[in-house]
Formats: sequence, C-alpha cells, structure tokens
Amino acid sequence: MARPPRFDVDQLLDAAVRRAAMAGPAGVTMSAVAKDVGAPSGSVYHRFPGRSALLAEVWLRTVEGFQEGYLRALQADDDPRGAGRAAARHVVAWSRAHPEEAALLLYGAEDFGRADWSEEHGDRADLGNRRVRTALAALAATLGAKGPGAVECVALALVDLPLSLVRRHLRAGELLPVHAEELAEQCATVLLTGLLAGEIPA
Repeated sequence: MARPPRFDVDQLLDAAVRRAAMAGPAGVTMSAVAKDVGAPSGSVYHRFPGRSALLAEVWLRTVEGFQEGYLRALQADDDPRGAGRAAARHVVAWSRAHPEEAALLLYGAEDFGRADWSEEHGDRADLGNRRVRTALAALAATLGAKGPGAVECVALALVDLPLSLVRRHLRAGELLPVHAEELAEQCATVLLTGLLAGEIPA
C-alpha cells in the first residue's frame, strides 16, 4: 500500500501564502516554500511544474476563497440593500479572519505573474471576476438602477471602499479596528441610498 504524500498541496500553498504576506510575490519561490515546510524541492516540483504554476495557484486559491464567501453574502438577503450591506461587511470580516490572505490580495494577479499563467489558470481567474461583476450588476438592476454608472456605484460601495479601508490598515501594519465592519456597512448604505434616490448619476 502506497504511503500518503507527506506534503500535500494545501500545506505548500499555505506556506506560499505566508511567504507572500511577508515578502510579497517575489518571495514566493519553489525553494523558499520547500524550506518553509521542511520538504525537498522535488516535492514542490512534483505538485507544481514551475514557479508560474505555484504563483497562479496561490493567487487563485486565495481569491476564489474570498469570492465564494462574497457571493454568498450577496445572496444572503432578499432585500438588495441588506445583501449589499452584508457584502461590504464581508470584505472586512474576511480580511480580519484571514490577515495573511488579505495581505496577499493587496497585490494583483499581474504581480503574481499572470502573463505567464497557463490558459486554464487564466480562465479560472476570468470566470471568478465575471461571476462577481455579474452579481454586482444583478444587484444594481434589482435596486432599479441601470447603466454603467449604477454598476460603478455599486462596485464602489461594495468592493472598492471596503477594500480601501482594509488596505490602509494592513499596509500600515495595523490590526483592523473593531468598528471597521460597521463603517464599511455605513458607507455602503449611504451610497446605495443615494443611488436609489437619484442623487448619484447612474
């Protein structure tokens, strides 16, 4: 009976996340990840054919985990305003619960070498982004707001502003303040209310 592998993919990706949070994408190398888990370099190459595949997987696992919870938050309330508030809170709450992954997402896919990813990895990234954009457009439509301006307003309220709040504290090396989720929700409420009232161009 074959022995189970001592070092599985999740262990290696966890180490890569820690490396990225500490040293940025440049710090994520095959040898560094192997060293961090006490594995021979061959164990890493056995699971990832090269550094570009490792970078793609660590980025995609992180962003897909965030997107899964974010999309659930957008569907958690039949009231689109309640769903929007939940989504804004999720950005902050997820970042608080996953500080290393949140630090990784301060970068972009391009920083993780997207230009060198396989077609399959690129397709996965595009699919996730489309799912989020579609969900935001659907929420804007449910609110009765149409047009690109409306979708931009919803994205600002439910993605950009909560992320900017997280980014400011993480880049300063600070813990997220206890009121951060509430602040993200309040900002989302103000923007969505203004959109519904016609105070924000749609």
